[in-house]
Amino acid sequence: MGSASPSQKAGEPVPAANPFDFQVYGPRHLSSPSWWDLLRSSWKDPNYRRMVIACFIQGVYLLELDRQENRDERTGLAPQWWRHFSYRLAQSLVDERDGSIYGAVLEWDGRALLAGYAPQLLRPAGAPAAVVALRGTLLSGATFRRDVTDDLRFLAWDSLKGSVRFAGALAALRAAARRHGGARAVCVGGHSLGAGFALQVGKALAKEGVFVECHVFNPPSVSLATSLRGFADTAGEMWGRVRSWLPAYAGGGGGEAAKAAAPAPAKLERAGTAKWMPHLYINTNDYICCYYTDAAAGTATVTATGGGGGGTSGKTVAGDMGGGGTAGKARMVLVSKGPTKFLDAHGLQQWWADDVELQVALNHSKLIDRQLRSLYAPPPAAPQV
Repeated sequence: MGSASPSQKAGEPVPAANPFDFQVYGPRHLSSPSWWDLLRSSWKDPNYRRMVIACFIQGVYLLELDRQENRDERTGLAPQWWRHFSYRLAQSLVDERDGSIYGAVLEWDGRALLAGYAPQLLRPAGAPAAVVALRGTLLSGATFRRDVTDDLRFLAWDSLKGSVRFAGALAALRAAARRHGGARAVCVGGHSLGAGFALQVGKALAKEGVFVECHVFNPPSVSLATSLRGFADTAGEMWGRVRSWLPAYAGGGGGEAAKAAAPAPAKLERAGTAKWMPHLYINTNDYICCYYTDAAAGTATVTATGGGGGGTSGKTVAGDMGGGGTAGKARMVLVSKGPTKFLDAHGLQQWWADDVELQVALNHSKLIDRQLRSLYAPPPAAPQV
């Protein structure tokens, strides 16, 4: 039998573990890095990568809760969620208006060998040198107001660029890519509202030619701006059909002449434009993100795998954007068997759960095309002097 700890008197009850403790709430079968992992890296497995990045984002949620409940580095819950994988907290992303933590920059720990983990100088193949993790909305504490303000911003404008947090996350991601020698060693991930930020800061860097790996869990897909654009697209299609029935347009040579006179659409497959492909993780029972599965030409389901087991595979399916350009491309992972109630379907825990079943769908839905269209648009013409 074990003896009581020095700070605990004999006979005193052992305090119950916090429900968000990594050993209680976290994944059951994710091993920490080891010497063997240097030869056969777990990071090459897409399932392992997804689960670890989800754990990092959970750590950011807890980083803010630790701050609210005055837990320090020794007693905090958050560090467990990245130390297990031999990462350290390099920077907390803080909203200076209320002091809340909305993100974190995590880096591979150079001192991990001293703690019994794998040595930093021989980082496992595929393991990112830095991960920028962004949390979603917390409906508690002082951060509630700022979180909901950004939720409403996205709902109204389908954009988060006006947010202070957007600027902070973009600066941190750009600095991480510069510090670690390029985008190949850097990853950005987020959940819910944080997924919206991750997708948009990743796209902003892609426009600059810096293509960081991007993983977004339950990204928001519902906004007033998107609905209005969808209505405008539908109205435009209907007007095109009506116009084709009118005598002035039906069978007229003028229409053909106009088409012939119109310049051919420019080819947009320029070097670098198709290098950025975000990874989206969607549960169709989650009303916040389910509209990403609104396919323009169907969803190509490639394979189905268990949540904690082997890797996933598939080819990228490129579709036509309707404007003569390249379709927006994304690797979409859908829950085929998992949480069905809304709150659970929107939760982060499902993405590291052992019993969830996933299917990899490579999708060019209308919403993805709309999100990524600016990446494939030709640059604006230089003004005539």
